[in-house]
Amino acid sequence: MEQKINGPHFSSWESAVQWLRNQPDRQDLVRSAYYDDPLSEAVDRYYRSEEWAEISLMLPASRGQALDVGAGRGIASYALAREGFKVTALEPDDSQVVGANAIRAMAEETGVDIEVIQDFSEKLPFADHQFDVVFARAVLHHTRDLQAACAEFFRVLKPGGRLIAVREHVISRDEDLQAFLDIHPLHKLYGGENAFRLAQYESAIRKAGFLLDRVSSPLESPVNYFPYTLRSLQSEIAIKVSRNLPVLRTLLEHLLRQPFIWAMALPLLTRLDRRPGRLYSFLATRPA
Repeated sequence: MEQKINGPHFSSWESAVQWLRNQPDRQDLVRSAYYDDPLSEAVDRYYRSEEWAEISLMLPASRGQALDVGAGRGIASYALAREGFKVTALEPDDSQVVGANAIRAMAEETGVDIEVIQDFSEKLPFADHQFDVVFARAVLHHTRDLQAACAEFFRVLKPGGRLIAVREHVISRDEDLQAFLDIHPLHKLYGGENAFRLAQYESAIRKAGFLLDRVSSPLESPVNYFPYTLRSLQSEIAIKVSRNLPVLRTLLEHLLRQPFIWAMALPLLTRLDRRPGRLYSFLATRPA
C-alpha cells in the first residue's frame, strides 16, 4: 500500500515537503498528508474528513482544554478548536510551511483561537492536571522516549481526561523496523520515522497510569486506513488475495462489501496483516 520516493535527502522537514510539493506525480500524496496549500483549505478538509468524524466520537461531551501534541501544520488543532475546545498546539519546529509559524498564520487567517507553544512532548511545559484532552496524531512513534512521553501526557491531563493517540506505526518484530523504513514513502527524504511493537505502545500507556479503553486495528477504522475509503480498502484486499484474477477479484469485492461478511472477515484479516508500519490508534483515560 506504500510507494517509495526516490529523491534527494534534506536537512529539514520543511525542505523535504517543499520538494515533494513540486513533484507533479506526488500530488495525491501531498494532498493526503495535508501538505497542500492554501493551508486554510487543507485544515478544513481534515475537519470534514471521515477520519475526523470518527475521532470526534472519542472526544468528551463537555468541551474544555485540549493539547495537540506534535501539531505539525495544525490540522487537528483547527479541528479541535472547531469542536469547541480551547486549544494549545505543541510543535517544536518553527517552520512557516510545516510547523509553529504555519499554525499561527492559519489561526489568524481562519479566525480560530489556537495558542502555539514550541517544545517537545517528553517534558511538557504545562502544569499538572491542565488539560481535558491530549491529542496526538502520528506522534508516539516519533518520540525519543515513549514511556516518558506517555507519563507526561498522564501528568498534564485532569482526572477523567482522555488521551487520543492515532495513526501510530506498528511492527510485529524489532527486526521488521528496517523493512518499514525502506517502504515508507517519505522517510528517505528526511528521516526521523520509527515504529514500535503493539505491546510497547500498550505497555507505555498502561505504565503511565492510563486505563486503555480502546485499541483500533489497521483495517477497522477510517482513522487508520485513510487515505483509503472502506470501499477502496476492500477493493485493495480483493486485488491482493485474488492475485488480480478478474473473476475472483469481482467475487471477493462483492463478498467483502456485505457488512456481515466484512465483520466476520475483519478479525482474520487483522491477524494476517503483518505489514511493517501498519497503523493503530489508542484511546485511554486518566482514572478519576
